[in-house]
Amino acid sequence: MKNTERGFPEGFVWGAATSSYQIEGAWDADGKGLSVWDNFCQQKNAVRGGDTGKVACEHYHRFREDVALMRQMNLAAYRFSISWPRVFPSGIGEINQVGLDFYDALVDALLDANIEPWVTLFHWDYPQALQECGGWLNPESPQWFAEYVRPVVQRLSDRVCHWITLNEPQCFLRFGHGDGTNAPGLKLKLEDQLLACHHSLLAHGLAVSTIREAACESPQVGWAPVAVVFMPASDSEGDIAAAQLAMKNVPSDSLWSNTWFNDPIFLGRYPEEGLEAFGQAVPKYTSREMEIISAPVDFLGLNIYTGAHVQADRSTGYRDLAPPPGHPRSAFDWPVLPESLYWGPRFHWHRYQTPIYITENGMANIDWIDVSGKVLDPQRIDYTRRHLLELRRCCEDAVDVRGYFHWSLLDNFEWAEGYNKRFGLIHVDFLSQQRILKESARWYSEVISSNGSSLAPCL
Repeated sequence: MKNTERGFPEGFVWGAATSSYQIEGAWDADGKGLSVWDNFCQQKNAVRGGDTGKVACEHYHRFREDVALMRQMNLAAYRFSISWPRVFPSGIGEINQVGLDFYDALVDALLDANIEPWVTLFHWDYPQALQECGGWLNPESPQWFAEYVRPVVQRLSDRVCHWITLNEPQCFLRFGHGDGTNAPGLKLKLEDQLLACHHSLLAHGLAVSTIREAACESPQVGWAPVAVVFMPASDSEGDIAAAQLAMKNVPSDSLWSNTWFNDPIFLGRYPEEGLEAFGQAVPKYTSREMEIISAPVDFLGLNIYTGAHVQADRSTGYRDLAPPPGHPRSAFDWPVLPESLYWGPRFHWHRYQTPIYITENGMANIDWIDVSGKVLDPQRIDYTRRHLLELRRCCEDAVDVRGYFHWSLLDNFEWAEGYNKRFGLIHVDFLSQQRILKESARWYSEVISSNGSSLAPCL
């Protein structure tokens, strides 16, 4: 077959992503309030090695240095999150203008470097003061979120066009409110997890409306859930149908689902499979609440790192297939499955017909500075190349994918794993705060410059 080199669609957005608690540090600087992660990290054995985000990457004080590195990498866009308690130390009430000034200056620095800012409004660092009032279980929590969102949008929307409401609700609910391994460390019964979920969906919907009301310029609004990806074990119609069934399934004992979160937003209803699976645990809700949740959005962000293969099964519809012995895995022990960046976007596009951005994709790797002073990370390059080739195939199959954000820009505080896992394109020495572009960053710069045509040729 003839070899051809093809890039991504014209206007495709190339970026990298971070989150506030994972990189900013300055945990109590300039009037910032406590977040649930500040509190969680103080609990014994909560985080590996007793690590905390108190210092992290010192991005709060070093953001100009980091923006200069972004420019060196040719990034077209940078996705970052706002720390809610940095702007509202008590969650609601009086605004901390100095905290908001930081994000104002960051946006200006990005634009001066010709990098488009993409703002995530909630990436897990919930205000501790509001957590003590019930957090996501409190029926007022959606209004609290909207109250926080409004002044942020009013301040930044003359320069920021792209807004993401919530990041990975499946994670902050499952791990933070279900099994207790993440902040705020709760182990709630399923009924309460579903109530917190419903309130977070309402918060998203109110935020969408608030953004549109408060924005100076016409905004682009979306959200960024986990894409729980299942892939067919073969190209047979049966296995493909099995993968589609698995991706729309709702398990009866957890919130690890695509459709329970996305159907209310894009289709205006909870999926029947979920209502049946959860039964009496589903909270009471009104048609007006579903109207709020389903406020129209402009895009769907998908965070995809791995997946699982499934095979058709006559009795159950599908069955999971474990990776074979010796299958490639990241340093997080996640199977490396590049085709997840084909099947995940494809399923969500066909179901919701909404433009898609890959808002996170990357791998934890074992990186260090070699004797020459370089950080060689060929596994990350290979991982990213293979995933981008599958994403390009997805685009060529008429799936409307408009951008890709690599996770992460910097090595950072990786939640309950502390500083044990390195996801960054930029190596960070957490003692000296020295930054070094990894080989993957230089490689990614070439991919961006070529709009993806520098990847391996299509066959």
